[in-house]
Amino acid sequence: MPELPEVEVVKRSLSLKIQNLIIKKVKVNDSRLRYRVKKKDLNILTGKKILRINRRSKFLVFHLEKDVFLLIHLGMTGKFFYINKKNKKMKTSFYYEIDKSNKKHNHVIFYLSGRQKLIYNDVRKFGFIKTYNKINFLNNFHFKSLGPEPLKRNFNYKYFVNFIDGKKRNVKSLLMDQKFVSGLGNIYVNEILFLSKVMPSREVKNLKTFEISEIIKNTKKILKNAIKLGGSSIKDFSSENGKKGSFQQEFNVYGKEGEKCSNADCKNILSKISISNRASFYCSSCQK
Repeated sequence: MPELPEVEVVKRSLSLKIQNLIIKKVKVNDSRLRYRVKKKDLNILTGKKILRINRRSKFLVFHLEKDVFLLIHLGMTGKFFYINKKNKKMKTSFYYEIDKSNKKHNHVIFYLSGRQKLIYNDVRKFGFIKTYNKINFLNNFHFKSLGPEPLKRNFNYKYFVNFIDGKKRNVKSLLMDQKFVSGLGNIYVNEILFLSKVMPSREVKNLKTFEISEIIKNTKKILKNAIKLGGSSIKDFSSENGKKGSFQQEFNVYGKEGEKCSNADCKNILSKISISNRASFYCSSCQK
């Protein structure tokens, strides 16, 4: 599932490719996403220039002319393919490959100026596409309860301590809570807690001052590194092979149950438990 770094990379890639292009036409091949796609709602996009693309949490926000907004969530398997003016198909992120057999999952096609196209593909159909005018966008319920962006200054020690005051919950579920901090998902939370040497099952009320500081520091460090690695490969996304720059190659614990701990001075084997029905990978020797 694409998390904050993957969505940020998609945003940057799309900005390079389609910003300032005009949406000439929208074709809906299959409306069955998390919320049914209504062709009449997408008609508002026709003839509008894409002024810029932003990211909030795991959402992509297309700002178009005349205060029209396109809000997209990639869900679990949502992705964009870009077709250039030479009809060459390109990826817009490193977390998936081009698979010619999955054309049937091309739900929506945006026909752009300069004979270019943007295809929204979603195998499991948990993503969504919505349009808004300015007033409705500012009041949309998707953003109302989101916590601060983890890379912003307001995600800091004071905020962390104030939020957990009086709460009884484990640190893994806290970091996964979008009301606490927006954009984190299971993959990066596992990696953050490993670097911070904190067990995912630890109750937040028992966290020490230095551990909270480590969690905040490593959250920013890991996300920046993941974005940097993905971002450095934007120019190579047209390649149908390999995963150059993929942060997935640098996981310390995620998906590595039964493997040796990556810390050089540790000989322990990594374990896995389930917390809130999500897989949690950890080293029982390094994490306390």
